[in-house]
Amino acid sequence: MKRDDHDDEEESGPGHATSPSSRVTPDDIRYENLCRAYNYRFIAKPDYFRLVHSPRQAEEAVREAVAAGKRITVRSRGHCGEDFVAAPDVQVILDLSPMSRVDYDRERNAFVIEAGAPVGKMLHTLFHNWGVTVPVGFCMGVGAGGHISGGGYGPLSRLLGLSVDHLYAVEVVVVDEDRNVSTVVATREENDPNRDLWWAHTGGGGGNFGVITRYWMRSPEASGTEPAGLLPRPPGALHIAEASWPWERLTRAGFVRLVGNFMDWQMANSAVDSPDADLYALLDCLHRSAGSVTLHAHLPEESPHAHARMDAFLAALDDGVGITPSVRRTSLPWLAASQYLAVPETGPAAIGLRCKVKSADLRAPHRPEQLAALHRHLTREDYRGTYAAVEYIAYGGKVNAVPSTATAIPRGALLKTFYMVTWKDPAEDDRHLRWIRELYRDMHEATGGVPVPDAVNTGAYINYADVDLADPEWNTSGVPWHTLYYGENYPRLQEVKAKWDALNIFHHALSITAP
Repeated sequence: MKRDDHDDEEESGPGHATSPSSRVTPDDIRYENLCRAYNYRFIAKPDYFRLVHSPRQAEEAVREAVAAGKRITVRSRGHCGEDFVAAPDVQVILDLSPMSRVDYDRERNAFVIEAGAPVGKMLHTLFHNWGVTVPVGFCMGVGAGGHISGGGYGPLSRLLGLSVDHLYAVEVVVVDEDRNVSTVVATREENDPNRDLWWAHTGGGGGNFGVITRYWMRSPEASGTEPAGLLPRPPGALHIAEASWPWERLTRAGFVRLVGNFMDWQMANSAVDSPDADLYALLDCLHRSAGSVTLHAHLPEESPHAHARMDAFLAALDDGVGITPSVRRTSLPWLAASQYLAVPETGPAAIGLRCKVKSADLRAPHRPEQLAALHRHLTREDYRGTYAAVEYIAYGGKVNAVPSTATAIPRGALLKTFYMVTWKDPAEDDRHLRWIRELYRDMHEATGGVPVPDAVNTGAYINYADVDLADPEWNTSGVPWHTLYYGENYPRLQEVKAKWDALNIFHHALSITAP
């Protein structure tokens, strides 16, 4: 269905698409600032930016660019790790950061979240106003537009599922095969003729089908019209443990044992009905030059035997490692506790960092040879980065209560791995890119340098986009990148692409293509 009449009254801010203030060209003082977003490896240079304040403006901006035959990309807050938005041939960038409203929509009986709303604002507004939340990540500056469309996970996902498990509807500006531009609302209702477009945004990733302007969030099991009952409530408080193991005292055998203990615990305690599904943990395996391997873990303070269960978890990690970590434990109200792990909204762009990320999702522990490769690269004496690490992140639990085909994001993983390196000097690009690429390749040497779905891997996560998966130099597996990200769901995503963006107006280096 097209945008409802009442939506015309929900414009997000002052001005219109025809206002000079919404069009930013190279002679505008704002232009150079808009060219730089999260990753300084990619500096945008479009003909102009459109600062979009409302769904109507988004539609008008798309119509203008399509009529002029200009290449369009879209960003909500600019946190993409690759050049999907800032590619050299991009002529128009629609910047949705002015659209950041988080509110309750009485007519749809759901919470409306605009695409430019950062994760931090989502968390604060939903909790302060209604005492509810959506399971989202801990990078406070990431925009809803890309985060939710890629699946969306975070510290509460083991307990509450993914962001898209609570997605009721999405509003998208689309372009048909006759170049007509319209705004469509697609819901999860079984009788909605646009339901396939909703499904594609439950993990298909941003920049594929059109311009996402708004989401509506309501849990499938919710009933009634009281807003406080439409989304899950977060824990009242969290009991937190932070630990560190100094590299100077950590032997190779000790490191392998520590990481192995972490993985073994996760695999044993990540079933849908696990009593420990409420315990979240992240093991940050930093390069030796950073000084230590660190852990963040938490569980609800009100959970049965919370402190004793944390004791048992920490003891399981320490078993056989050979050194006693430094441990700090505290309890805080949920919203304050969520800041412990949070990456501030400013992010790397505030200090001009460059970065590269990769990912692999696991259903079983890494093999001994993989841990040996990890240790070798993390202890190299000839390398150091501003931040160079592999994170092991708790997953599973309620995430896997949903069938893999029910959403575009595949299910089945019990643990995530996230690879990241950051630096500042452009002259050092090759050195840092080579380090992370070789690390990832060696970690997945048995499967062609990438996490091919098998007994150990389930694939990778599209929100940690990595163009190397489509590069035969780094992916020698013979398995295409889209299988790594979408598994068996890719053919259906291609059908949605053919229906809603037949002209391929919206595309990037890893975009979905029509069959």
